[in-house]
Amino acid sequence: MRTTFLDAAALCVAIAAAATATAVSAQAPASAVDHAAHHPPVAASGSAPSPATRLAEGEVRRIDREQKKITLRHGPIASLDMPPMTMVFQVADEAMLAVVKVGDQVRFAAQKADAALVLTTLEKVPE
Repeated sequence: MRTTFLDAAALCVAIAAAATATAVSAQAPASAVDHAAHHPPVAASGSAPSPATRLAEGEVRRIDREQKKITLRHGPIASLDMPPMTMVFQVADEAMLAVVKVGDQVRFAAQKADAALVLTTLEKVPE
C-alpha cells in the first residue's frame, strides 16, 4: 500500500507541474500579442504607410545653423515611440535648414544616432 501511495503522490506532483507549465506557456503568447500591439508591423510594399514610417508633424521654434540644429514643437513621433514635446534635433544635412524658418509647419522623420536624435527628412508644409 505504501508503494501505491507514493506512486499516487508522484503522479499528483507530475500533473500539477504539467498544469503549471501549460498555464505559463498559455500566457506567453498573450503577452507576446500585447507587446506586438504596442509595435504595429511595418506595412507591406505598395500599401498605406504604417505609423512607424509616417512623417511626424511639428512647428519650427528655433534654427541654429552654426550648430546644425533645429528646435521643433512636435506631435507624436511613432517611429521613436515619443509623445508630443518641444526638443532640439540635429540635422543629417545642413541644407535642410535653408528651406524652413521659425514658425513654419513641417513634416519630418527622425532617428536615433549615438546619443542624439537626427532629422533625416524635413519638409515644409505648404501654406
